[in-house]
Amino acid sequence: MEQIKSKWQSFWELVRFALIALIIVIPIRVFIAEPFIVSGSSMVPTFENGDYLIIDKVSYELGSPKRDDVVVFRYPGDTSKFFIKRIIGLPNETVDIKGNEVTITNGDYKEGFKLEQPFVKNISNNDTHFELKNDEYFVMGDNRSASSDSRYWGAVKKDLLTGKALLRLLPVNKVDFWPGSYIQENK
Repeated sequence: MEQIKSKWQSFWELVRFALIALIIVIPIRVFIAEPFIVSGSSMVPTFENGDYLIIDKVSYELGSPKRDDVVVFRYPGDTSKFFIKRIIGLPNETVDIKGNEVTITNGDYKEGFKLEQPFVKNISNNDTHFELKNDEYFVMGDNRSASSDSRYWGAVKKDLLTGKALLRLLPVNKVDFWPGSYIQENK
């Protein structure tokens, strides 16, 4: 009789443990952080195909995305797909691309400023002029010649942004906090 009681106690202990784990894990997964596996070469050399990332979902709920943030977002053409790119242009800015130079014009820089882009690989020669609206971001891959990005399908609205790359867990030799971070001075 005690053996049956012990089995039931073990079973209920396991159920309670599973419920507590779900109560803790699900809200974190849904509201705070989410795993993401990089697919493709559009962000080489910053990210390689198969890199395993954790995405911070809270930052953009509390603040605005910044230029050069590496973001995961729902692709505007098919919101069931997720893309990873770097933010180049912010709301209400104008992005001009001539060859490999990217010039940003905004309220503070009416003459525009050229972006420093040490993270860019395989520069693509595009000529693009794009004016962003109040809630739009211009995104591009670091591997410009292999990236489908805002140059081809337009801006990304803020509500499509899932989060910012917080942590790279794989490959182990490239574990990094805020992977892909680059700070554009004075811009």
